[in-house]
Amino acid sequence: MTRAELDKSPADVAAMFDSIAGRYDLLNDVLSLGQDRQWRRAAVRAVEAYSGELVLDLAAGTGTSSEALTGNGARVIACDFSQGMLSEGARRRGGAVSGGVACVAGDALELPFEDAAFDAVTISFGLRNVQDTDRALREMYRVTKPGGRVVICEFSHIPVRAVDRVYSGYLMAALPRIAGLFSDNTGAYGYLSESIMDWPDQPGLAARMQRAGWTRVAWRNLTLGVVALHRGYRPAELY
Repeated sequence: MTRAELDKSPADVAAMFDSIAGRYDLLNDVLSLGQDRQWRRAAVRAVEAYSGELVLDLAAGTGTSSEALTGNGARVIACDFSQGMLSEGARRRGGAVSGGVACVAGDALELPFEDAAFDAVTISFGLRNVQDTDRALREMYRVTKPGGRVVICEFSHIPVRAVDRVYSGYLMAALPRIAGLFSDNTGAYGYLSESIMDWPDQPGLAARMQRAGWTRVAWRNLTLGVVALHRGYRPAELY
């Protein structure tokens, strides 16, 4: 398997990420001109995890973001359905449980966690790869404690349509070619380009979050809207 289709079969997408796990972080740096590090730092700040909290980092990949979330003493579960990505991250850190991060294999559509288990849930550049976005948003809601929050960092759309069209052209033409200089699996990056173009804009994702039950939903654009941070809360229970 080299390329997942836009029907986003979980097995196909997992196999695709398994195939590029070793160079995934390097390619992210190259293709984003180093911006991905700033985007991930912004997501960590938005989560605001602190000592005593338990955070779910969904679609964690190699766990790059998961490690950063432990900075103030929080414990983090790094969850991904790509065994290859989790294994690569565990290899780098010296184990599946290390430095406040524990790796757990799991599917965003059926998370292997109890209801209301986490103080916060976050997902960076992974929500658009699940087969059923609305179901994933509901699952994230289910495992979040009342009063807890969600932070979604995802590629989005530049509000100025003419600029967004130019950016889309780069995604479709340049991104797979540049990726080909570093990876044999250019098909995977063709899929990633298409998945970004197919993704809803900022208001569209906010509306889907609200339908899943999240309240106080807001977003902030990063790099002119190439990426957007969405944040929402599970309502606190009233007694």
